[in-house]
Amino acid sequence: MRELLVDLGDRSYPIYIGENLLKEVSTYFQKHGIGQKSPLLIISDSNVAPLYLAQVESSLNQGGYSVATAIVPAGEGSKSLTMLEELVAKALDAGLDRKSAIVALGGGVVGDLAGFVAASYMRGIKFIQIPTTILAHDSSVGGKVAVNHPQAKNIIGAFHQPEFVLYDLNTLQSLPPRDVSSGLSEVVKHGLIWDSSFVAWCENNAQKLLELDLDALGYALHNGCSVKASVVSQDERENGLRAILNLGHTIGHALEAVAGYNELQHGEAISIGMVGSAKLGVRYGAPEEVYTVTKRVLAQCGLPTRLPEHFDVDAIMSAMMHDKKFTEGTMVFVVPTAIGKVEIKSDVPVQWVRDIVMELKGEDVEL
Repeated sequence: MRELLVDLGDRSYPIYIGENLLKEVSTYFQKHGIGQKSPLLIISDSNVAPLYLAQVESSLNQGGYSVATAIVPAGEGSKSLTMLEELVAKALDAGLDRKSAIVALGGGVVGDLAGFVAASYMRGIKFIQIPTTILAHDSSVGGKVAVNHPQAKNIIGAFHQPEFVLYDLNTLQSLPPRDVSSGLSEVVKHGLIWDSSFVAWCENNAQKLLELDLDALGYALHNGCSVKASVVSQDERENGLRAILNLGHTIGHALEAVAGYNELQHGEAISIGMVGSAKLGVRYGAPEEVYTVTKRVLAQCGLPTRLPEHFDVDAIMSAMMHDKKFTEGTMVFVVPTAIGKVEIKSDVPVQWVRDIVMELKGEDVEL
């Protein structure tokens, strides 16, 4: 098993990455001082619950915990104020108090939603992340929790750190191929912003990752989480450095909003966004390989690198104006300067962005 620490002083917490960890869930709860007198609420979704909820609930019951469960529909649509209200009602019905904890069992949607329930219920109670997707290696670390508004993704949210993150690699074996590729988008991103050698490793091991080789997955997720933990430890509330984690997200979030949060998966939208950011980097003087390598690695991981023709450019630009990274009339972008290095540009010309969105429609599928 691999273990990492997100170093945030008295809010520090570990990330555990290994095999068959769900069998020992209650042990980790006890280790981290989660009391047995107050009830727990496990929030999962309609895809994950049939696979893993009974096992987690059983382990916690055997450990002396009283457990309530809530299952939300799978998909980004569950990250809504309506669902938040329903889950708060569930927490009240289950008798959760200030010493209770909420458990997020699922992918990024469940983690974001359950975390925001925990952050807002009684002004904040404990929560635990048990991610079951590759994509969630990013979203489960760092304490960003949120729900969506129809006009903007993650616009209603908070910073609320988990007690710990328990990552059982075996849960990834049940992922559909599209979800695997989508999750690898954020894995590659961590290399693109921080570590060029990891980007090369991802390219050389793309097939193993797509085939869910456990050794390769463990290495990749440990590296991705290490980058995220390092950045968050230095800038918990995104006042500076942490913004580099948004590589590809300015365009990507806009694509998700325009697609109604259902046509493109998050990782697919971010992949297209990272190609756009790479093109922007070249405009600012970065080497051409920033674009060619970014596009090639993402394509080898089974990810889209071009914008679907039917997406409306005006709608995409409008959605970007609602993004949290749009401030004071300027567009903020994370722009690569080399493979493994990025900088934050806070005055990107809107016309440049529009040009690049147009260019993304004309991208070749492969290099």
